[in-house]
Amino acid sequence: MTKDYFSDLTPEEKHIIKNKGTEAPFTGEYNEHFEAGIFICRACEIPLYESNTKFNSGCGWPSFDDEIEGAITRYEDLSGGRIRTEICCAKCDGHLGHVFEGEQITVKDTRHCVNSLSIRFKPYAQLQKATFGAGCFWSVEKLFKEIKGVYLASVGYMGGDTDKPTYKEVCSGTSNHAEVVDIYFNAEEVSYNTLLDLFWRNHNPTTLNRQGPDNGTQYRSVIFYHNEQQKMETEQSKKQQQQHFNNKIVTQIVPASTFYRAEEYHQNYLNKNNLGSCGI
Repeated sequence: MTKDYFSDLTPEEKHIIKNKGTEAPFTGEYNEHFEAGIFICRACEIPLYESNTKFNSGCGWPSFDDEIEGAITRYEDLSGGRIRTEICCAKCDGHLGHVFEGEQITVKDTRHCVNSLSIRFKPYAQLQKATFGAGCFWSVEKLFKEIKGVYLASVGYMGGDTDKPTYKEVCSGTSNHAEVVDIYFNAEEVSYNTLLDLFWRNHNPTTLNRQGPDNGTQYRSVIFYHNEQQKMETEQSKKQQQQHFNNKIVTQIVPASTFYRAEEYHQNYLNKNNLGSCGI
């Protein structure tokens, strides 16, 4: 007997997953969700997408530029007078959404447009967070993305006085946010102290609100700690690093606050634009 994966779904979920419906844009719980973990099929619970493939396309639905190998089945969809490619769960054949190419939003040039009601998020419990500000966040993101054990790195803003700041507001200095990279890492593969060493080696922590020609409070050197253990290790590391600098280290060590993910065009900026550095 074939298992009915749809029997326990709510009417709203069944409308999407079984009857190939579509939820209204900007209403799904995962549209603005960017934590580290895995997205599974809401009906049969097989893994579909990893969160390091998720991006903000601005379309109003969760967007991914790649699937877990073998997780997705594609069908030609001629409904609505258009030719589209429908995507379904490879195990239960539940409807997820549609996939589009040629939009030039990410390096992979692919957008899986998925209904939130078709998926469920499961966080990776073994991952820890770290947040660093070391000047222009484009180069800092690229630096940490290339480290084994770093699962997810996103650029954004932290430590300011306003909610949901824009890049323009942050650059004006009026919001008091720092440009930061928010990192999820596996401590069994890379230690927090290793990340700290990388932070110190790749910027000048003795210049106040400045890295090279970039000047402003958004470029300040800052470490946002996420727990007391990180605070202790950061303060010890700062004392040790001071021996390598003639001038006083001015890096702030402050508790982490709300992280505001930057606009999508800033994410993975250097790789998307085939740049090796910021060119500052």
